Amino acid sequence: MQLKDHVYLMADYNQWMNQKVYEIVGTLSPEQLHEDKGAFFGSIFATLNHLCVGDTLWLKRFSPVLKDFPDFAPIMALEMAASLEQFIANNFNDLKDRRQLLDETLLELTTLLTDEQLLQPISYQNSKGVAANKTLFNLLMHLFNHQTHHRGQVTTLLSQSGLDVGITDLVFIQPNVQP
Repeated sequence: MQLKDHVYLMADYNQWMNQKVYEIVGTLSPEQLHEDKGAFFGSIFATLNHLCVGDTLWLKRFSPVLKDFPDFAPIMALEMAASLEQFIANNFNDLKDRRQLLDETLLELTTLLTDEQLLQPISYQNSKGVAANKTLFNLLMHLFNHQTHHRGQVTTLLSQSGLDVGITDLVFIQPNVQP
């Protein structure tokens, strides 16, 4: 399997899971959505917001490789949050719109990237100012893993409220191969 195929699979899974989560979360009242549940970021809304902030930050860090792709322009136009906890949306619908933009952009970019581009180094500083230099592929894998981590927290909070997101396993969307 080529790197680009794996990245596409992860972007497809990421979008599929986000759609499932946002569908269920959309049934919650504003009070339920913002209730502090003791998660890393407190509420379901704050956790989903954190993922959008993080994805926006990472995508902007990828601009040395992605900036020339026309589908990347909307990401470059987004304002950056001052912190990983800053709210970038005032309500669920605005947050859902941001999530859709991020997921559609990620999925589209993964159809265009080559293995050579995925192996290009990205130099950046983390939120504590520590310099790093990693391949775009590895950073995308981090982005998708980070999504899975916090989405797992959201699905747990939903489950505790009696709401089932359903199947969440990556293997569910992987195609079968001929034996």
